[in-house]
Amino acid sequence: MPTDCISFRETGYFSSLICDYLEQKEEIQPFYHRFPSLENLKEQIEEKRASFSGENRKVLVEALNKQYRKTEISEATEANISALNDQNTFTVTTGHQLNLFTGPLYFLYKIVSAINLSRKLKEAYPENNFVPVYWMATEDHDFDEISFFNFKGKKFQWSRSSGGAVGELSNEGLEEVFDLFSKQLGGGRNAEELRELFKAAYLEHDNLTEATRFLANSLFGEYGLVIVDGNDSALKRLFIPYVQKELEHQTSFSSIEPLAKELSAKGYKVQVNPREINLFYLSERLRERIVEQNGQYGVNDTDISFSKEEILKELDEHPERFSPNVMMRPLYQEVILPNLCYIGGGGELAYWLELKDYFKTVNVPFPTLLLRNSVLVATSKQKEKLEKLDLSYKNLFLKRDTFINRKVREISNIDIDFSPQKKHLEEQFAALYDLAEQTDKSFFGAVKAQEIKQLKGINNLEKRLLKAQKRKLSDHVSRITEIQDSLFPGQSLQERNLNFSELYLEHGKELISVLLDTLDPLKGEFLILEI
Repeated sequence: MPTDCISFRETGYFSSLICDYLEQKEEIQPFYHRFPSLENLKEQIEEKRASFSGENRKVLVEALNKQYRKTEISEATEANISALNDQNTFTVTTGHQLNLFTGPLYFLYKIVSAINLSRKLKEAYPENNFVPVYWMATEDHDFDEISFFNFKGKKFQWSRSSGGAVGELSNEGLEEVFDLFSKQLGGGRNAEELRELFKAAYLEHDNLTEATRFLANSLFGEYGLVIVDGNDSALKRLFIPYVQKELEHQTSFSSIEPLAKELSAKGYKVQVNPREINLFYLSERLRERIVEQNGQYGVNDTDISFSKEEILKELDEHPERFSPNVMMRPLYQEVILPNLCYIGGGGELAYWLELKDYFKTVNVPFPTLLLRNSVLVATSKQKEKLEKLDLSYKNLFLKRDTFINRKVREISNIDIDFSPQKKHLEEQFAALYDLAEQTDKSFFGAVKAQEIKQLKGINNLEKRLLKAQKRKLSDHVSRITEIQDSLFPGQSLQERNLNFSELYLEHGKELISVLLDTLDPLKGEFLILEI
């Protein structure tokens, strides 16, 4: 099971913000609390212990037991839920949308990162307990983002009408997806396991929340994963004081906007811009923004309206109807969980880095932020092809044109690099510039124009020669692009395109155990794994 690594910056697939964060550059330090390390997490433990109440623990455990009442629970998960009553128990959390059949492959890497960091913390600080948590984004309303998965180059799409929180959607229409997927799986034990997993999750449960909980629990329950549904009235009640502040004072906007502007001023892309009120109103088949104008609160694109007194009464009586958006959901998570660390992808951490001052304003500890593990999984056959083609994994991360051009230049029996000719030309024109300085400006301009023209001509000749060599070496070009496509489907990272089922079909349950044995959540590099 050989492995190799490449830095996140070298991959070319991660933003400068995330790469600078991983390198702990000085300009990023104002945007986070503690960088993820075992030593820093020790300090995070003490801070969270002092701020998280026993009453919140009691509410959390009761809510989780209620959420799991229809789920066959492992001993490890049951023990972890019970342990959350103890003031020495803390969580490591990751979150994900309710993508159909888990969606992209990195769903696995997020959860494996959370499990493995929990294990590392237990080894380092055995007097405490650490619980890996998967936060289901049940309140999300973007159905189009979650309604499909890719398998063997084909897109399996769930077509149906939608509205409101996706977690409440019935699993109507998934029989057709199951039939199509089942036919593509073929035969064998692993194929049958995938068939049964999809069927049990989606055809034997009523809605997407129940299906996703069953699926994640089936894959990771034995490792003690605890799955949390934030769309819960009891948990939302703990969040009432923060929602009230948001409604009355727009606390998040006033705290987040200055930090977002500071990020932008430093040249970083702002991932999400806060709204004046970062809450949705949630009811059956409805999740729309709450807006305030002249003391009146309305629900966007509806006739629903409240006075200040009415909306605060609604909050007190029905806290479950108030849904935090992407800017407030992190705070909600940290209020209801004794959490130390949030594990997310690059896009997620980018918006978390806007939130530090908001957490400080509302007096909630800001968690440690950890970039999830990223992995390129290759087979022994793919490794053999790379060796025959004299390619390294690092080559494959290049964009297509750069990848082909570099390899063609490398293997061509003709030198396609015209740098010597360009240097010779520049030397010749240097003498002409000396002559031009002795006459008028018009001659100097003519020399400059001629130099540009001739350099452009050499560049064009170089491009034409490269193009000709590509044609001559078309068979080799075809083979190197084929191996790149197999490991970077859609010319993107494997983990952002493939569904876990494609790897599970070949490796079965061993896939999960190999990932758990191999991935180091604190290593901070992109892993290449051969299995």
